[in-house]
Amino acid sequence: MRRFGEPRRSGQRYTLRPGVYAILPRDGSLLLTHQSEPMPEFQLPGGGIDPGESPLRALHREVFEETGWHIAKPRRLGAFRRFTYMPEYDLWAEKLCTIYLARPVRRLGPPRDALHQAIWTDPATAVRILANAGDRAFVARHASGGPL
Repeated sequence: MRRFGEPRRSGQRYTLRPGVYAILPRDGSLLLTHQSEPMPEFQLPGGGIDPGESPLRALHREVFEETGWHIAKPRRLGAFRRFTYMPEYDLWAEKLCTIYLARPVRRLGPPRDALHQAIWTDPATAVRILANAGDRAFVARHASGGPL
């Protein structure tokens, strides 16, 4: 599996964190989330899969919590790995990030997570502002119509 970002640090213990994230196109724009803390950054909506939760259920839940939108027709595009420190959990994580393409079909309200704000932007801007290289790579490939 392809790795993005920092290499694994020798001697550092990592906790495996599988997660699901979505590229959400609509009318030529993409729906992203802006997380205000612990560090302000733009992200693909998504997050960790809770114990006993299916990846697709987690995807629907996370997108709704972070954007307030209901999604339809998720399709798996691929996955990548990254090693990172997650200050909000005081955790060194090996994140296994599975990326989906889905349609945002209905806004049900504001994001449930107060630290997130739903943002619409064009794909080229998304590639520039997304916080992690894996998200940027998947959005760039999607925008170019290239293979994922």
